[in-house]
Amino acid sequence: MWSKLYSFLYYRVLGWKTDISVPDYEKCVICAAPHTSNWDFFLGKLFYGAIRRKAHFLIKKEWFIFPFGWIVKAAGGIPVDRDHKHSMVDRMACRFARSGRFHLVITPEGTRKPNPDWKKGFYFIALKARVPVVLVGVDYRTKTIAVGKVMYPTGDWEREIHEVKCYFKDFQGKHPHNFNLGAL
Repeated sequence: MWSKLYSFLYYRVLGWKTDISVPDYEKCVICAAPHTSNWDFFLGKLFYGAIRRKAHFLIKKEWFIFPFGWIVKAAGGIPVDRDHKHSMVDRMACRFARSGRFHLVITPEGTRKPNPDWKKGFYFIALKARVPVVLVGVDYRTKTIAVGKVMYPTGDWEREIHEVKCYFKDFQGKHPHNFNLGAL
């Protein structure tokens, strides 16, 4: 029932399209970009629900207060306590190991503002968990979300982040001036 509602809103009401050319993995880290607006979250949830998949996401622990906490958790939120130093990479790798099916969405920019220095967490979580990174591009210009590339991290961050950024170069966020790939 929920997938029908998500589909109706995503395809009919908002007029978005999908372009999926990679398999539906049991476990993966989803690297989604560009992330230039708070609307990206809602659009992504509608998209993933419309294609009948469930994804989890990391969000600061402050969102887990009443009355929002149960809603955020039900939507797939995983709290991040930024005040305490602990290994989110280890924590998420354990989560992958004990889950039969687990998709974790991370926006590598780490902010909705221009940031050429992308965060490394998505990459090192996938490397440690030994799961693929699925690249998902959001293009407001064409109103399309594309799931079009898979990468298996090897540990060569510099080479592979260049490959990731090259994939996203043709996608346009809601606020294009807030998307910065840095030097390619």
